[in-house]
Amino acid sequence: MDIFGYIISLSFLAQVLRLFTPYYLGASAANFSERGGVINIAIEGFMITSAFCYALFAVLTGNVLLSLFLAVTINILFSLLYSAFTIKLKINQIVTGVGFNLLMAGLAKFIMMLIFRSSSNTPRIESLPHIPFIADMPGIGKVLADYIIIFTFLLVPISQYLIYKTKFGLRLRSAGENPAAAESLGVNVRNYKLYGVMLSGFLSALAGIWLASNQNSFSDGMIAGRGYIAIAAMIIGKWKPWNIFWACIMFAAFEAFEISLQISGINFPSQLLQMLPYLITVLVLIGFIGKTKPPAADGIPY
Repeated sequence: MDIFGYIISLSFLAQVLRLFTPYYLGASAANFSERGGVINIAIEGFMITSAFCYALFAVLTGNVLLSLFLAVTINILFSLLYSAFTIKLKINQIVTGVGFNLLMAGLAKFIMMLIFRSSSNTPRIESLPHIPFIADMPGIGKVLADYIIIFTFLLVPISQYLIYKTKFGLRLRSAGENPAAAESLGVNVRNYKLYGVMLSGFLSALAGIWLASNQNSFSDGMIAGRGYIAIAAMIIGKWKPWNIFWACIMFAAFEAFEISLQISGINFPSQLLQMLPYLITVLVLIGFIGKTKPPAADGIPY
């Protein structure tokens, strides 16, 4: 296989756009939470929960749209629980995030074993519907016909406008920058922190659902650290939607390149190829340490 020929092909572009989707949804989820001053490193766990719930309900009901709705609803309920710990009870947000990641991964595996008698994967499920006439187009037609991918690209300008051009965005940012000053002006800081975490739950739900739909099942370990990489993309993007967009494109391109190297059958240890996206993440983060400035009150209980 000609690696360089593949990299400049439409197939490679389609792969990058597909991989970009869960990264940007996860990074945008983390961004809305942190703009409100709540660190949410449980993005990985939220993606696991929504992916598993979507696959579970798709198997039980056979209705993928109902499964999508139920998976999103459950993720938002978990985001409310996360808010109760971090906003109301003021428990350390890093510790809470780690706890949620462990809880959600373990719970998904336990229920999968209980219902399907398998700790590795669920039965095969249907994918979410595509836009028919666009999906038939050659090249990247299936990518452009995917509703969640389309929403993800629209989310970039929507996030930019929502954060910087609306009253909601101003109040959300004030909750993450200077909550005492915001409250003195009549802003209900706790409510806006809650809104940020709920948006985080909704967007991370779409990321997990898209992965389960794209792979036609849920399997143990399928999220594979994408939630953490999404948080890294948010940091590299300096909490700004357009910057995050380019950071996610970069990570998606590196992962697509790693996949293409594996497919090519190149004589190189597969373990080193598989660690490439994570190695790139660490190296890029090292280069950005001290060069990014989070919201001033990010992670500080109020």
